[in-house]
Amino acid sequence: MTTRTRIVVVGNGMVGSRFVADLTTRDADAEFDVTLLGEEEYHPYNRVLLSEVVAGKADLSALALPEADGDRVRVERGTPVIAIDRASRTVLTSSGSHRYDRVVLATGSVARIPDLPGLEGDLPAGVHALRTLDDAREIVAVTANAGRAVVIGAGVLGIEAACGLARRGLDVAVIHSADTVMDRQLDPDAGRVAQATLAGLGIATWTRARTRRVVVEDGRVTGVDVDAGERPVTLTADLVVLACGTTPEVALARSAGLAVDRGVLVGADLASPDDPRIFAIGDCAQPPEGGAGLIAQGWDQARRLAGRLTRPAQGPPTAARPEQPSMALRLSLSAGVVSRPADSVSAGPTTPALAAGTDVVRLKAAGLEVVTMGVSGTRRRRDPTHRSVRLSDPASGRHVEVVVADGLVVGATCVGAPEVAADLSAAYVRRTPVPADPAHLLIRPLATAAAPAATPERMPEGATVCLCNGVTKKDIVDACRAGAHTAADLASATRATTGCGGCKETVCGLLEWLAEAEGPARPTPSGGSDATSQRARATSENNVTTGQRAGH
Repeated sequence: MTTRTRIVVVGNGMVGSRFVADLTTRDADAEFDVTLLGEEEYHPYNRVLLSEVVAGKADLSALALPEADGDRVRVERGTPVIAIDRASRTVLTSSGSHRYDRVVLATGSVARIPDLPGLEGDLPAGVHALRTLDDAREIVAVTANAGRAVVIGAGVLGIEAACGLARRGLDVAVIHSADTVMDRQLDPDAGRVAQATLAGLGIATWTRARTRRVVVEDGRVTGVDVDAGERPVTLTADLVVLACGTTPEVALARSAGLAVDRGVLVGADLASPDDPRIFAIGDCAQPPEGGAGLIAQGWDQARRLAGRLTRPAQGPPTAARPEQPSMALRLSLSAGVVSRPADSVSAGPTTPALAAGTDVVRLKAAGLEVVTMGVSGTRRRRDPTHRSVRLSDPASGRHVEVVVADGLVVGATCVGAPEVAADLSAAYVRRTPVPADPAHLLIRPLATAAAPAATPERMPEGATVCLCNGVTKKDIVDACRAGAHTAADLASATRATTGCGGCKETVCGLLEWLAEAEGPARPTPSGGSDATSQRARATSENNVTTGQRAGH
């Protein structure tokens, strides 16, 4: 009788559950028995879209992700892990123990609560972080009777929360210590364009400001004291959202005697240098290339580790060349600024880079479009081999910058230009060759570029539709022909739309095109059936966005 390898996965979130799914899919020889332990009582859910729930753009049920299952998978929810006994190779929980041959830590991160007067001990009523399903539910409940909200922190999550609350009709103010919002991703010029857009949405931004105190009366928040200039100001608040960053959850690893820094230190193989039987992936891990803090990197690590434990993973598909947009904006050409991703760890020249696409940041905010990737923001070091071009039109809320090196896009910043962002994202992720002069990317289409896909039919089969999960047009078509006829079906079959959600419009456009192209009896994305017509087909083709068609 063959002895199976016992794997215990700590963390049933987006990364832990994805790793188990990837592992069991690859485990054709039934070599593994997997125990998946989750602290929360919920099935896996898309934490990335919690701000969409706050904005009222998504229902809680829309966040559900498939849970790993199978004859060799045991899932225990609501089961906190107390300790890892490395000597006996045992994981101890609040309800028992589990022997292991390998442990995978996917404990994620927790919201950072600032050390402020008024926030000692348990958070007062009306003050919430936004990290869990319960957090989102509680914030939405407070908005029913709240008129004014203050968001502390203007990073990605803070801006998403602020825009969501404004969409619900609250008066919103954002407090941020840096000169401009989203300073990790945006340089000052881009940040000021974003702030102007926020002002147009009715959101007040207090930058270069220091939060002094959260004012609490009778156990409930009433305001926030802020130093923002010559004298303190008190902002009235019925709701305060803390968006002050996250802290990797490393307590379990530290208590087990594993090396930790900001996260659990792991090598390129994702194993702890102190114990080759223990691995860490996702937000809790600190690999040599650093952490982007984005779900795409965690999913990439889950895939790589599953491949390492079973068989080699397949390489990425080849890239298609995008057509480039033109914009009549103010042009400034500069050279020589470059940076690693904002959250990466400083290291020597041999430090591996983040995998392409795992550092693409997409802001999911009602009324404000921001996408950044690679070399972007203020954390840059000069490199004469890099050339950048910037097109800025503050009056219309648009700011675009692209950085090119060795014939490739190595970074970009797009504020208020979603179609340009789609093109540049495709070029960046798929490493599409581009001219050495980056001006050609923004001021006129490339003469050598492939013609845009005027219809989904002419979109290359290898074109990536869902960047988070690496889902191509061929994957979508194959899944549809195998019986997936709705967006929910495709999410289950291919994982498309289960990441940042930015590809949903394109996926639905492809579904409608296939429904029309393959006959009147084929179900539409909504589950119905329509007769084929040239007018209907043209309409469905237009649902694949211009930016996506150009990118492909």
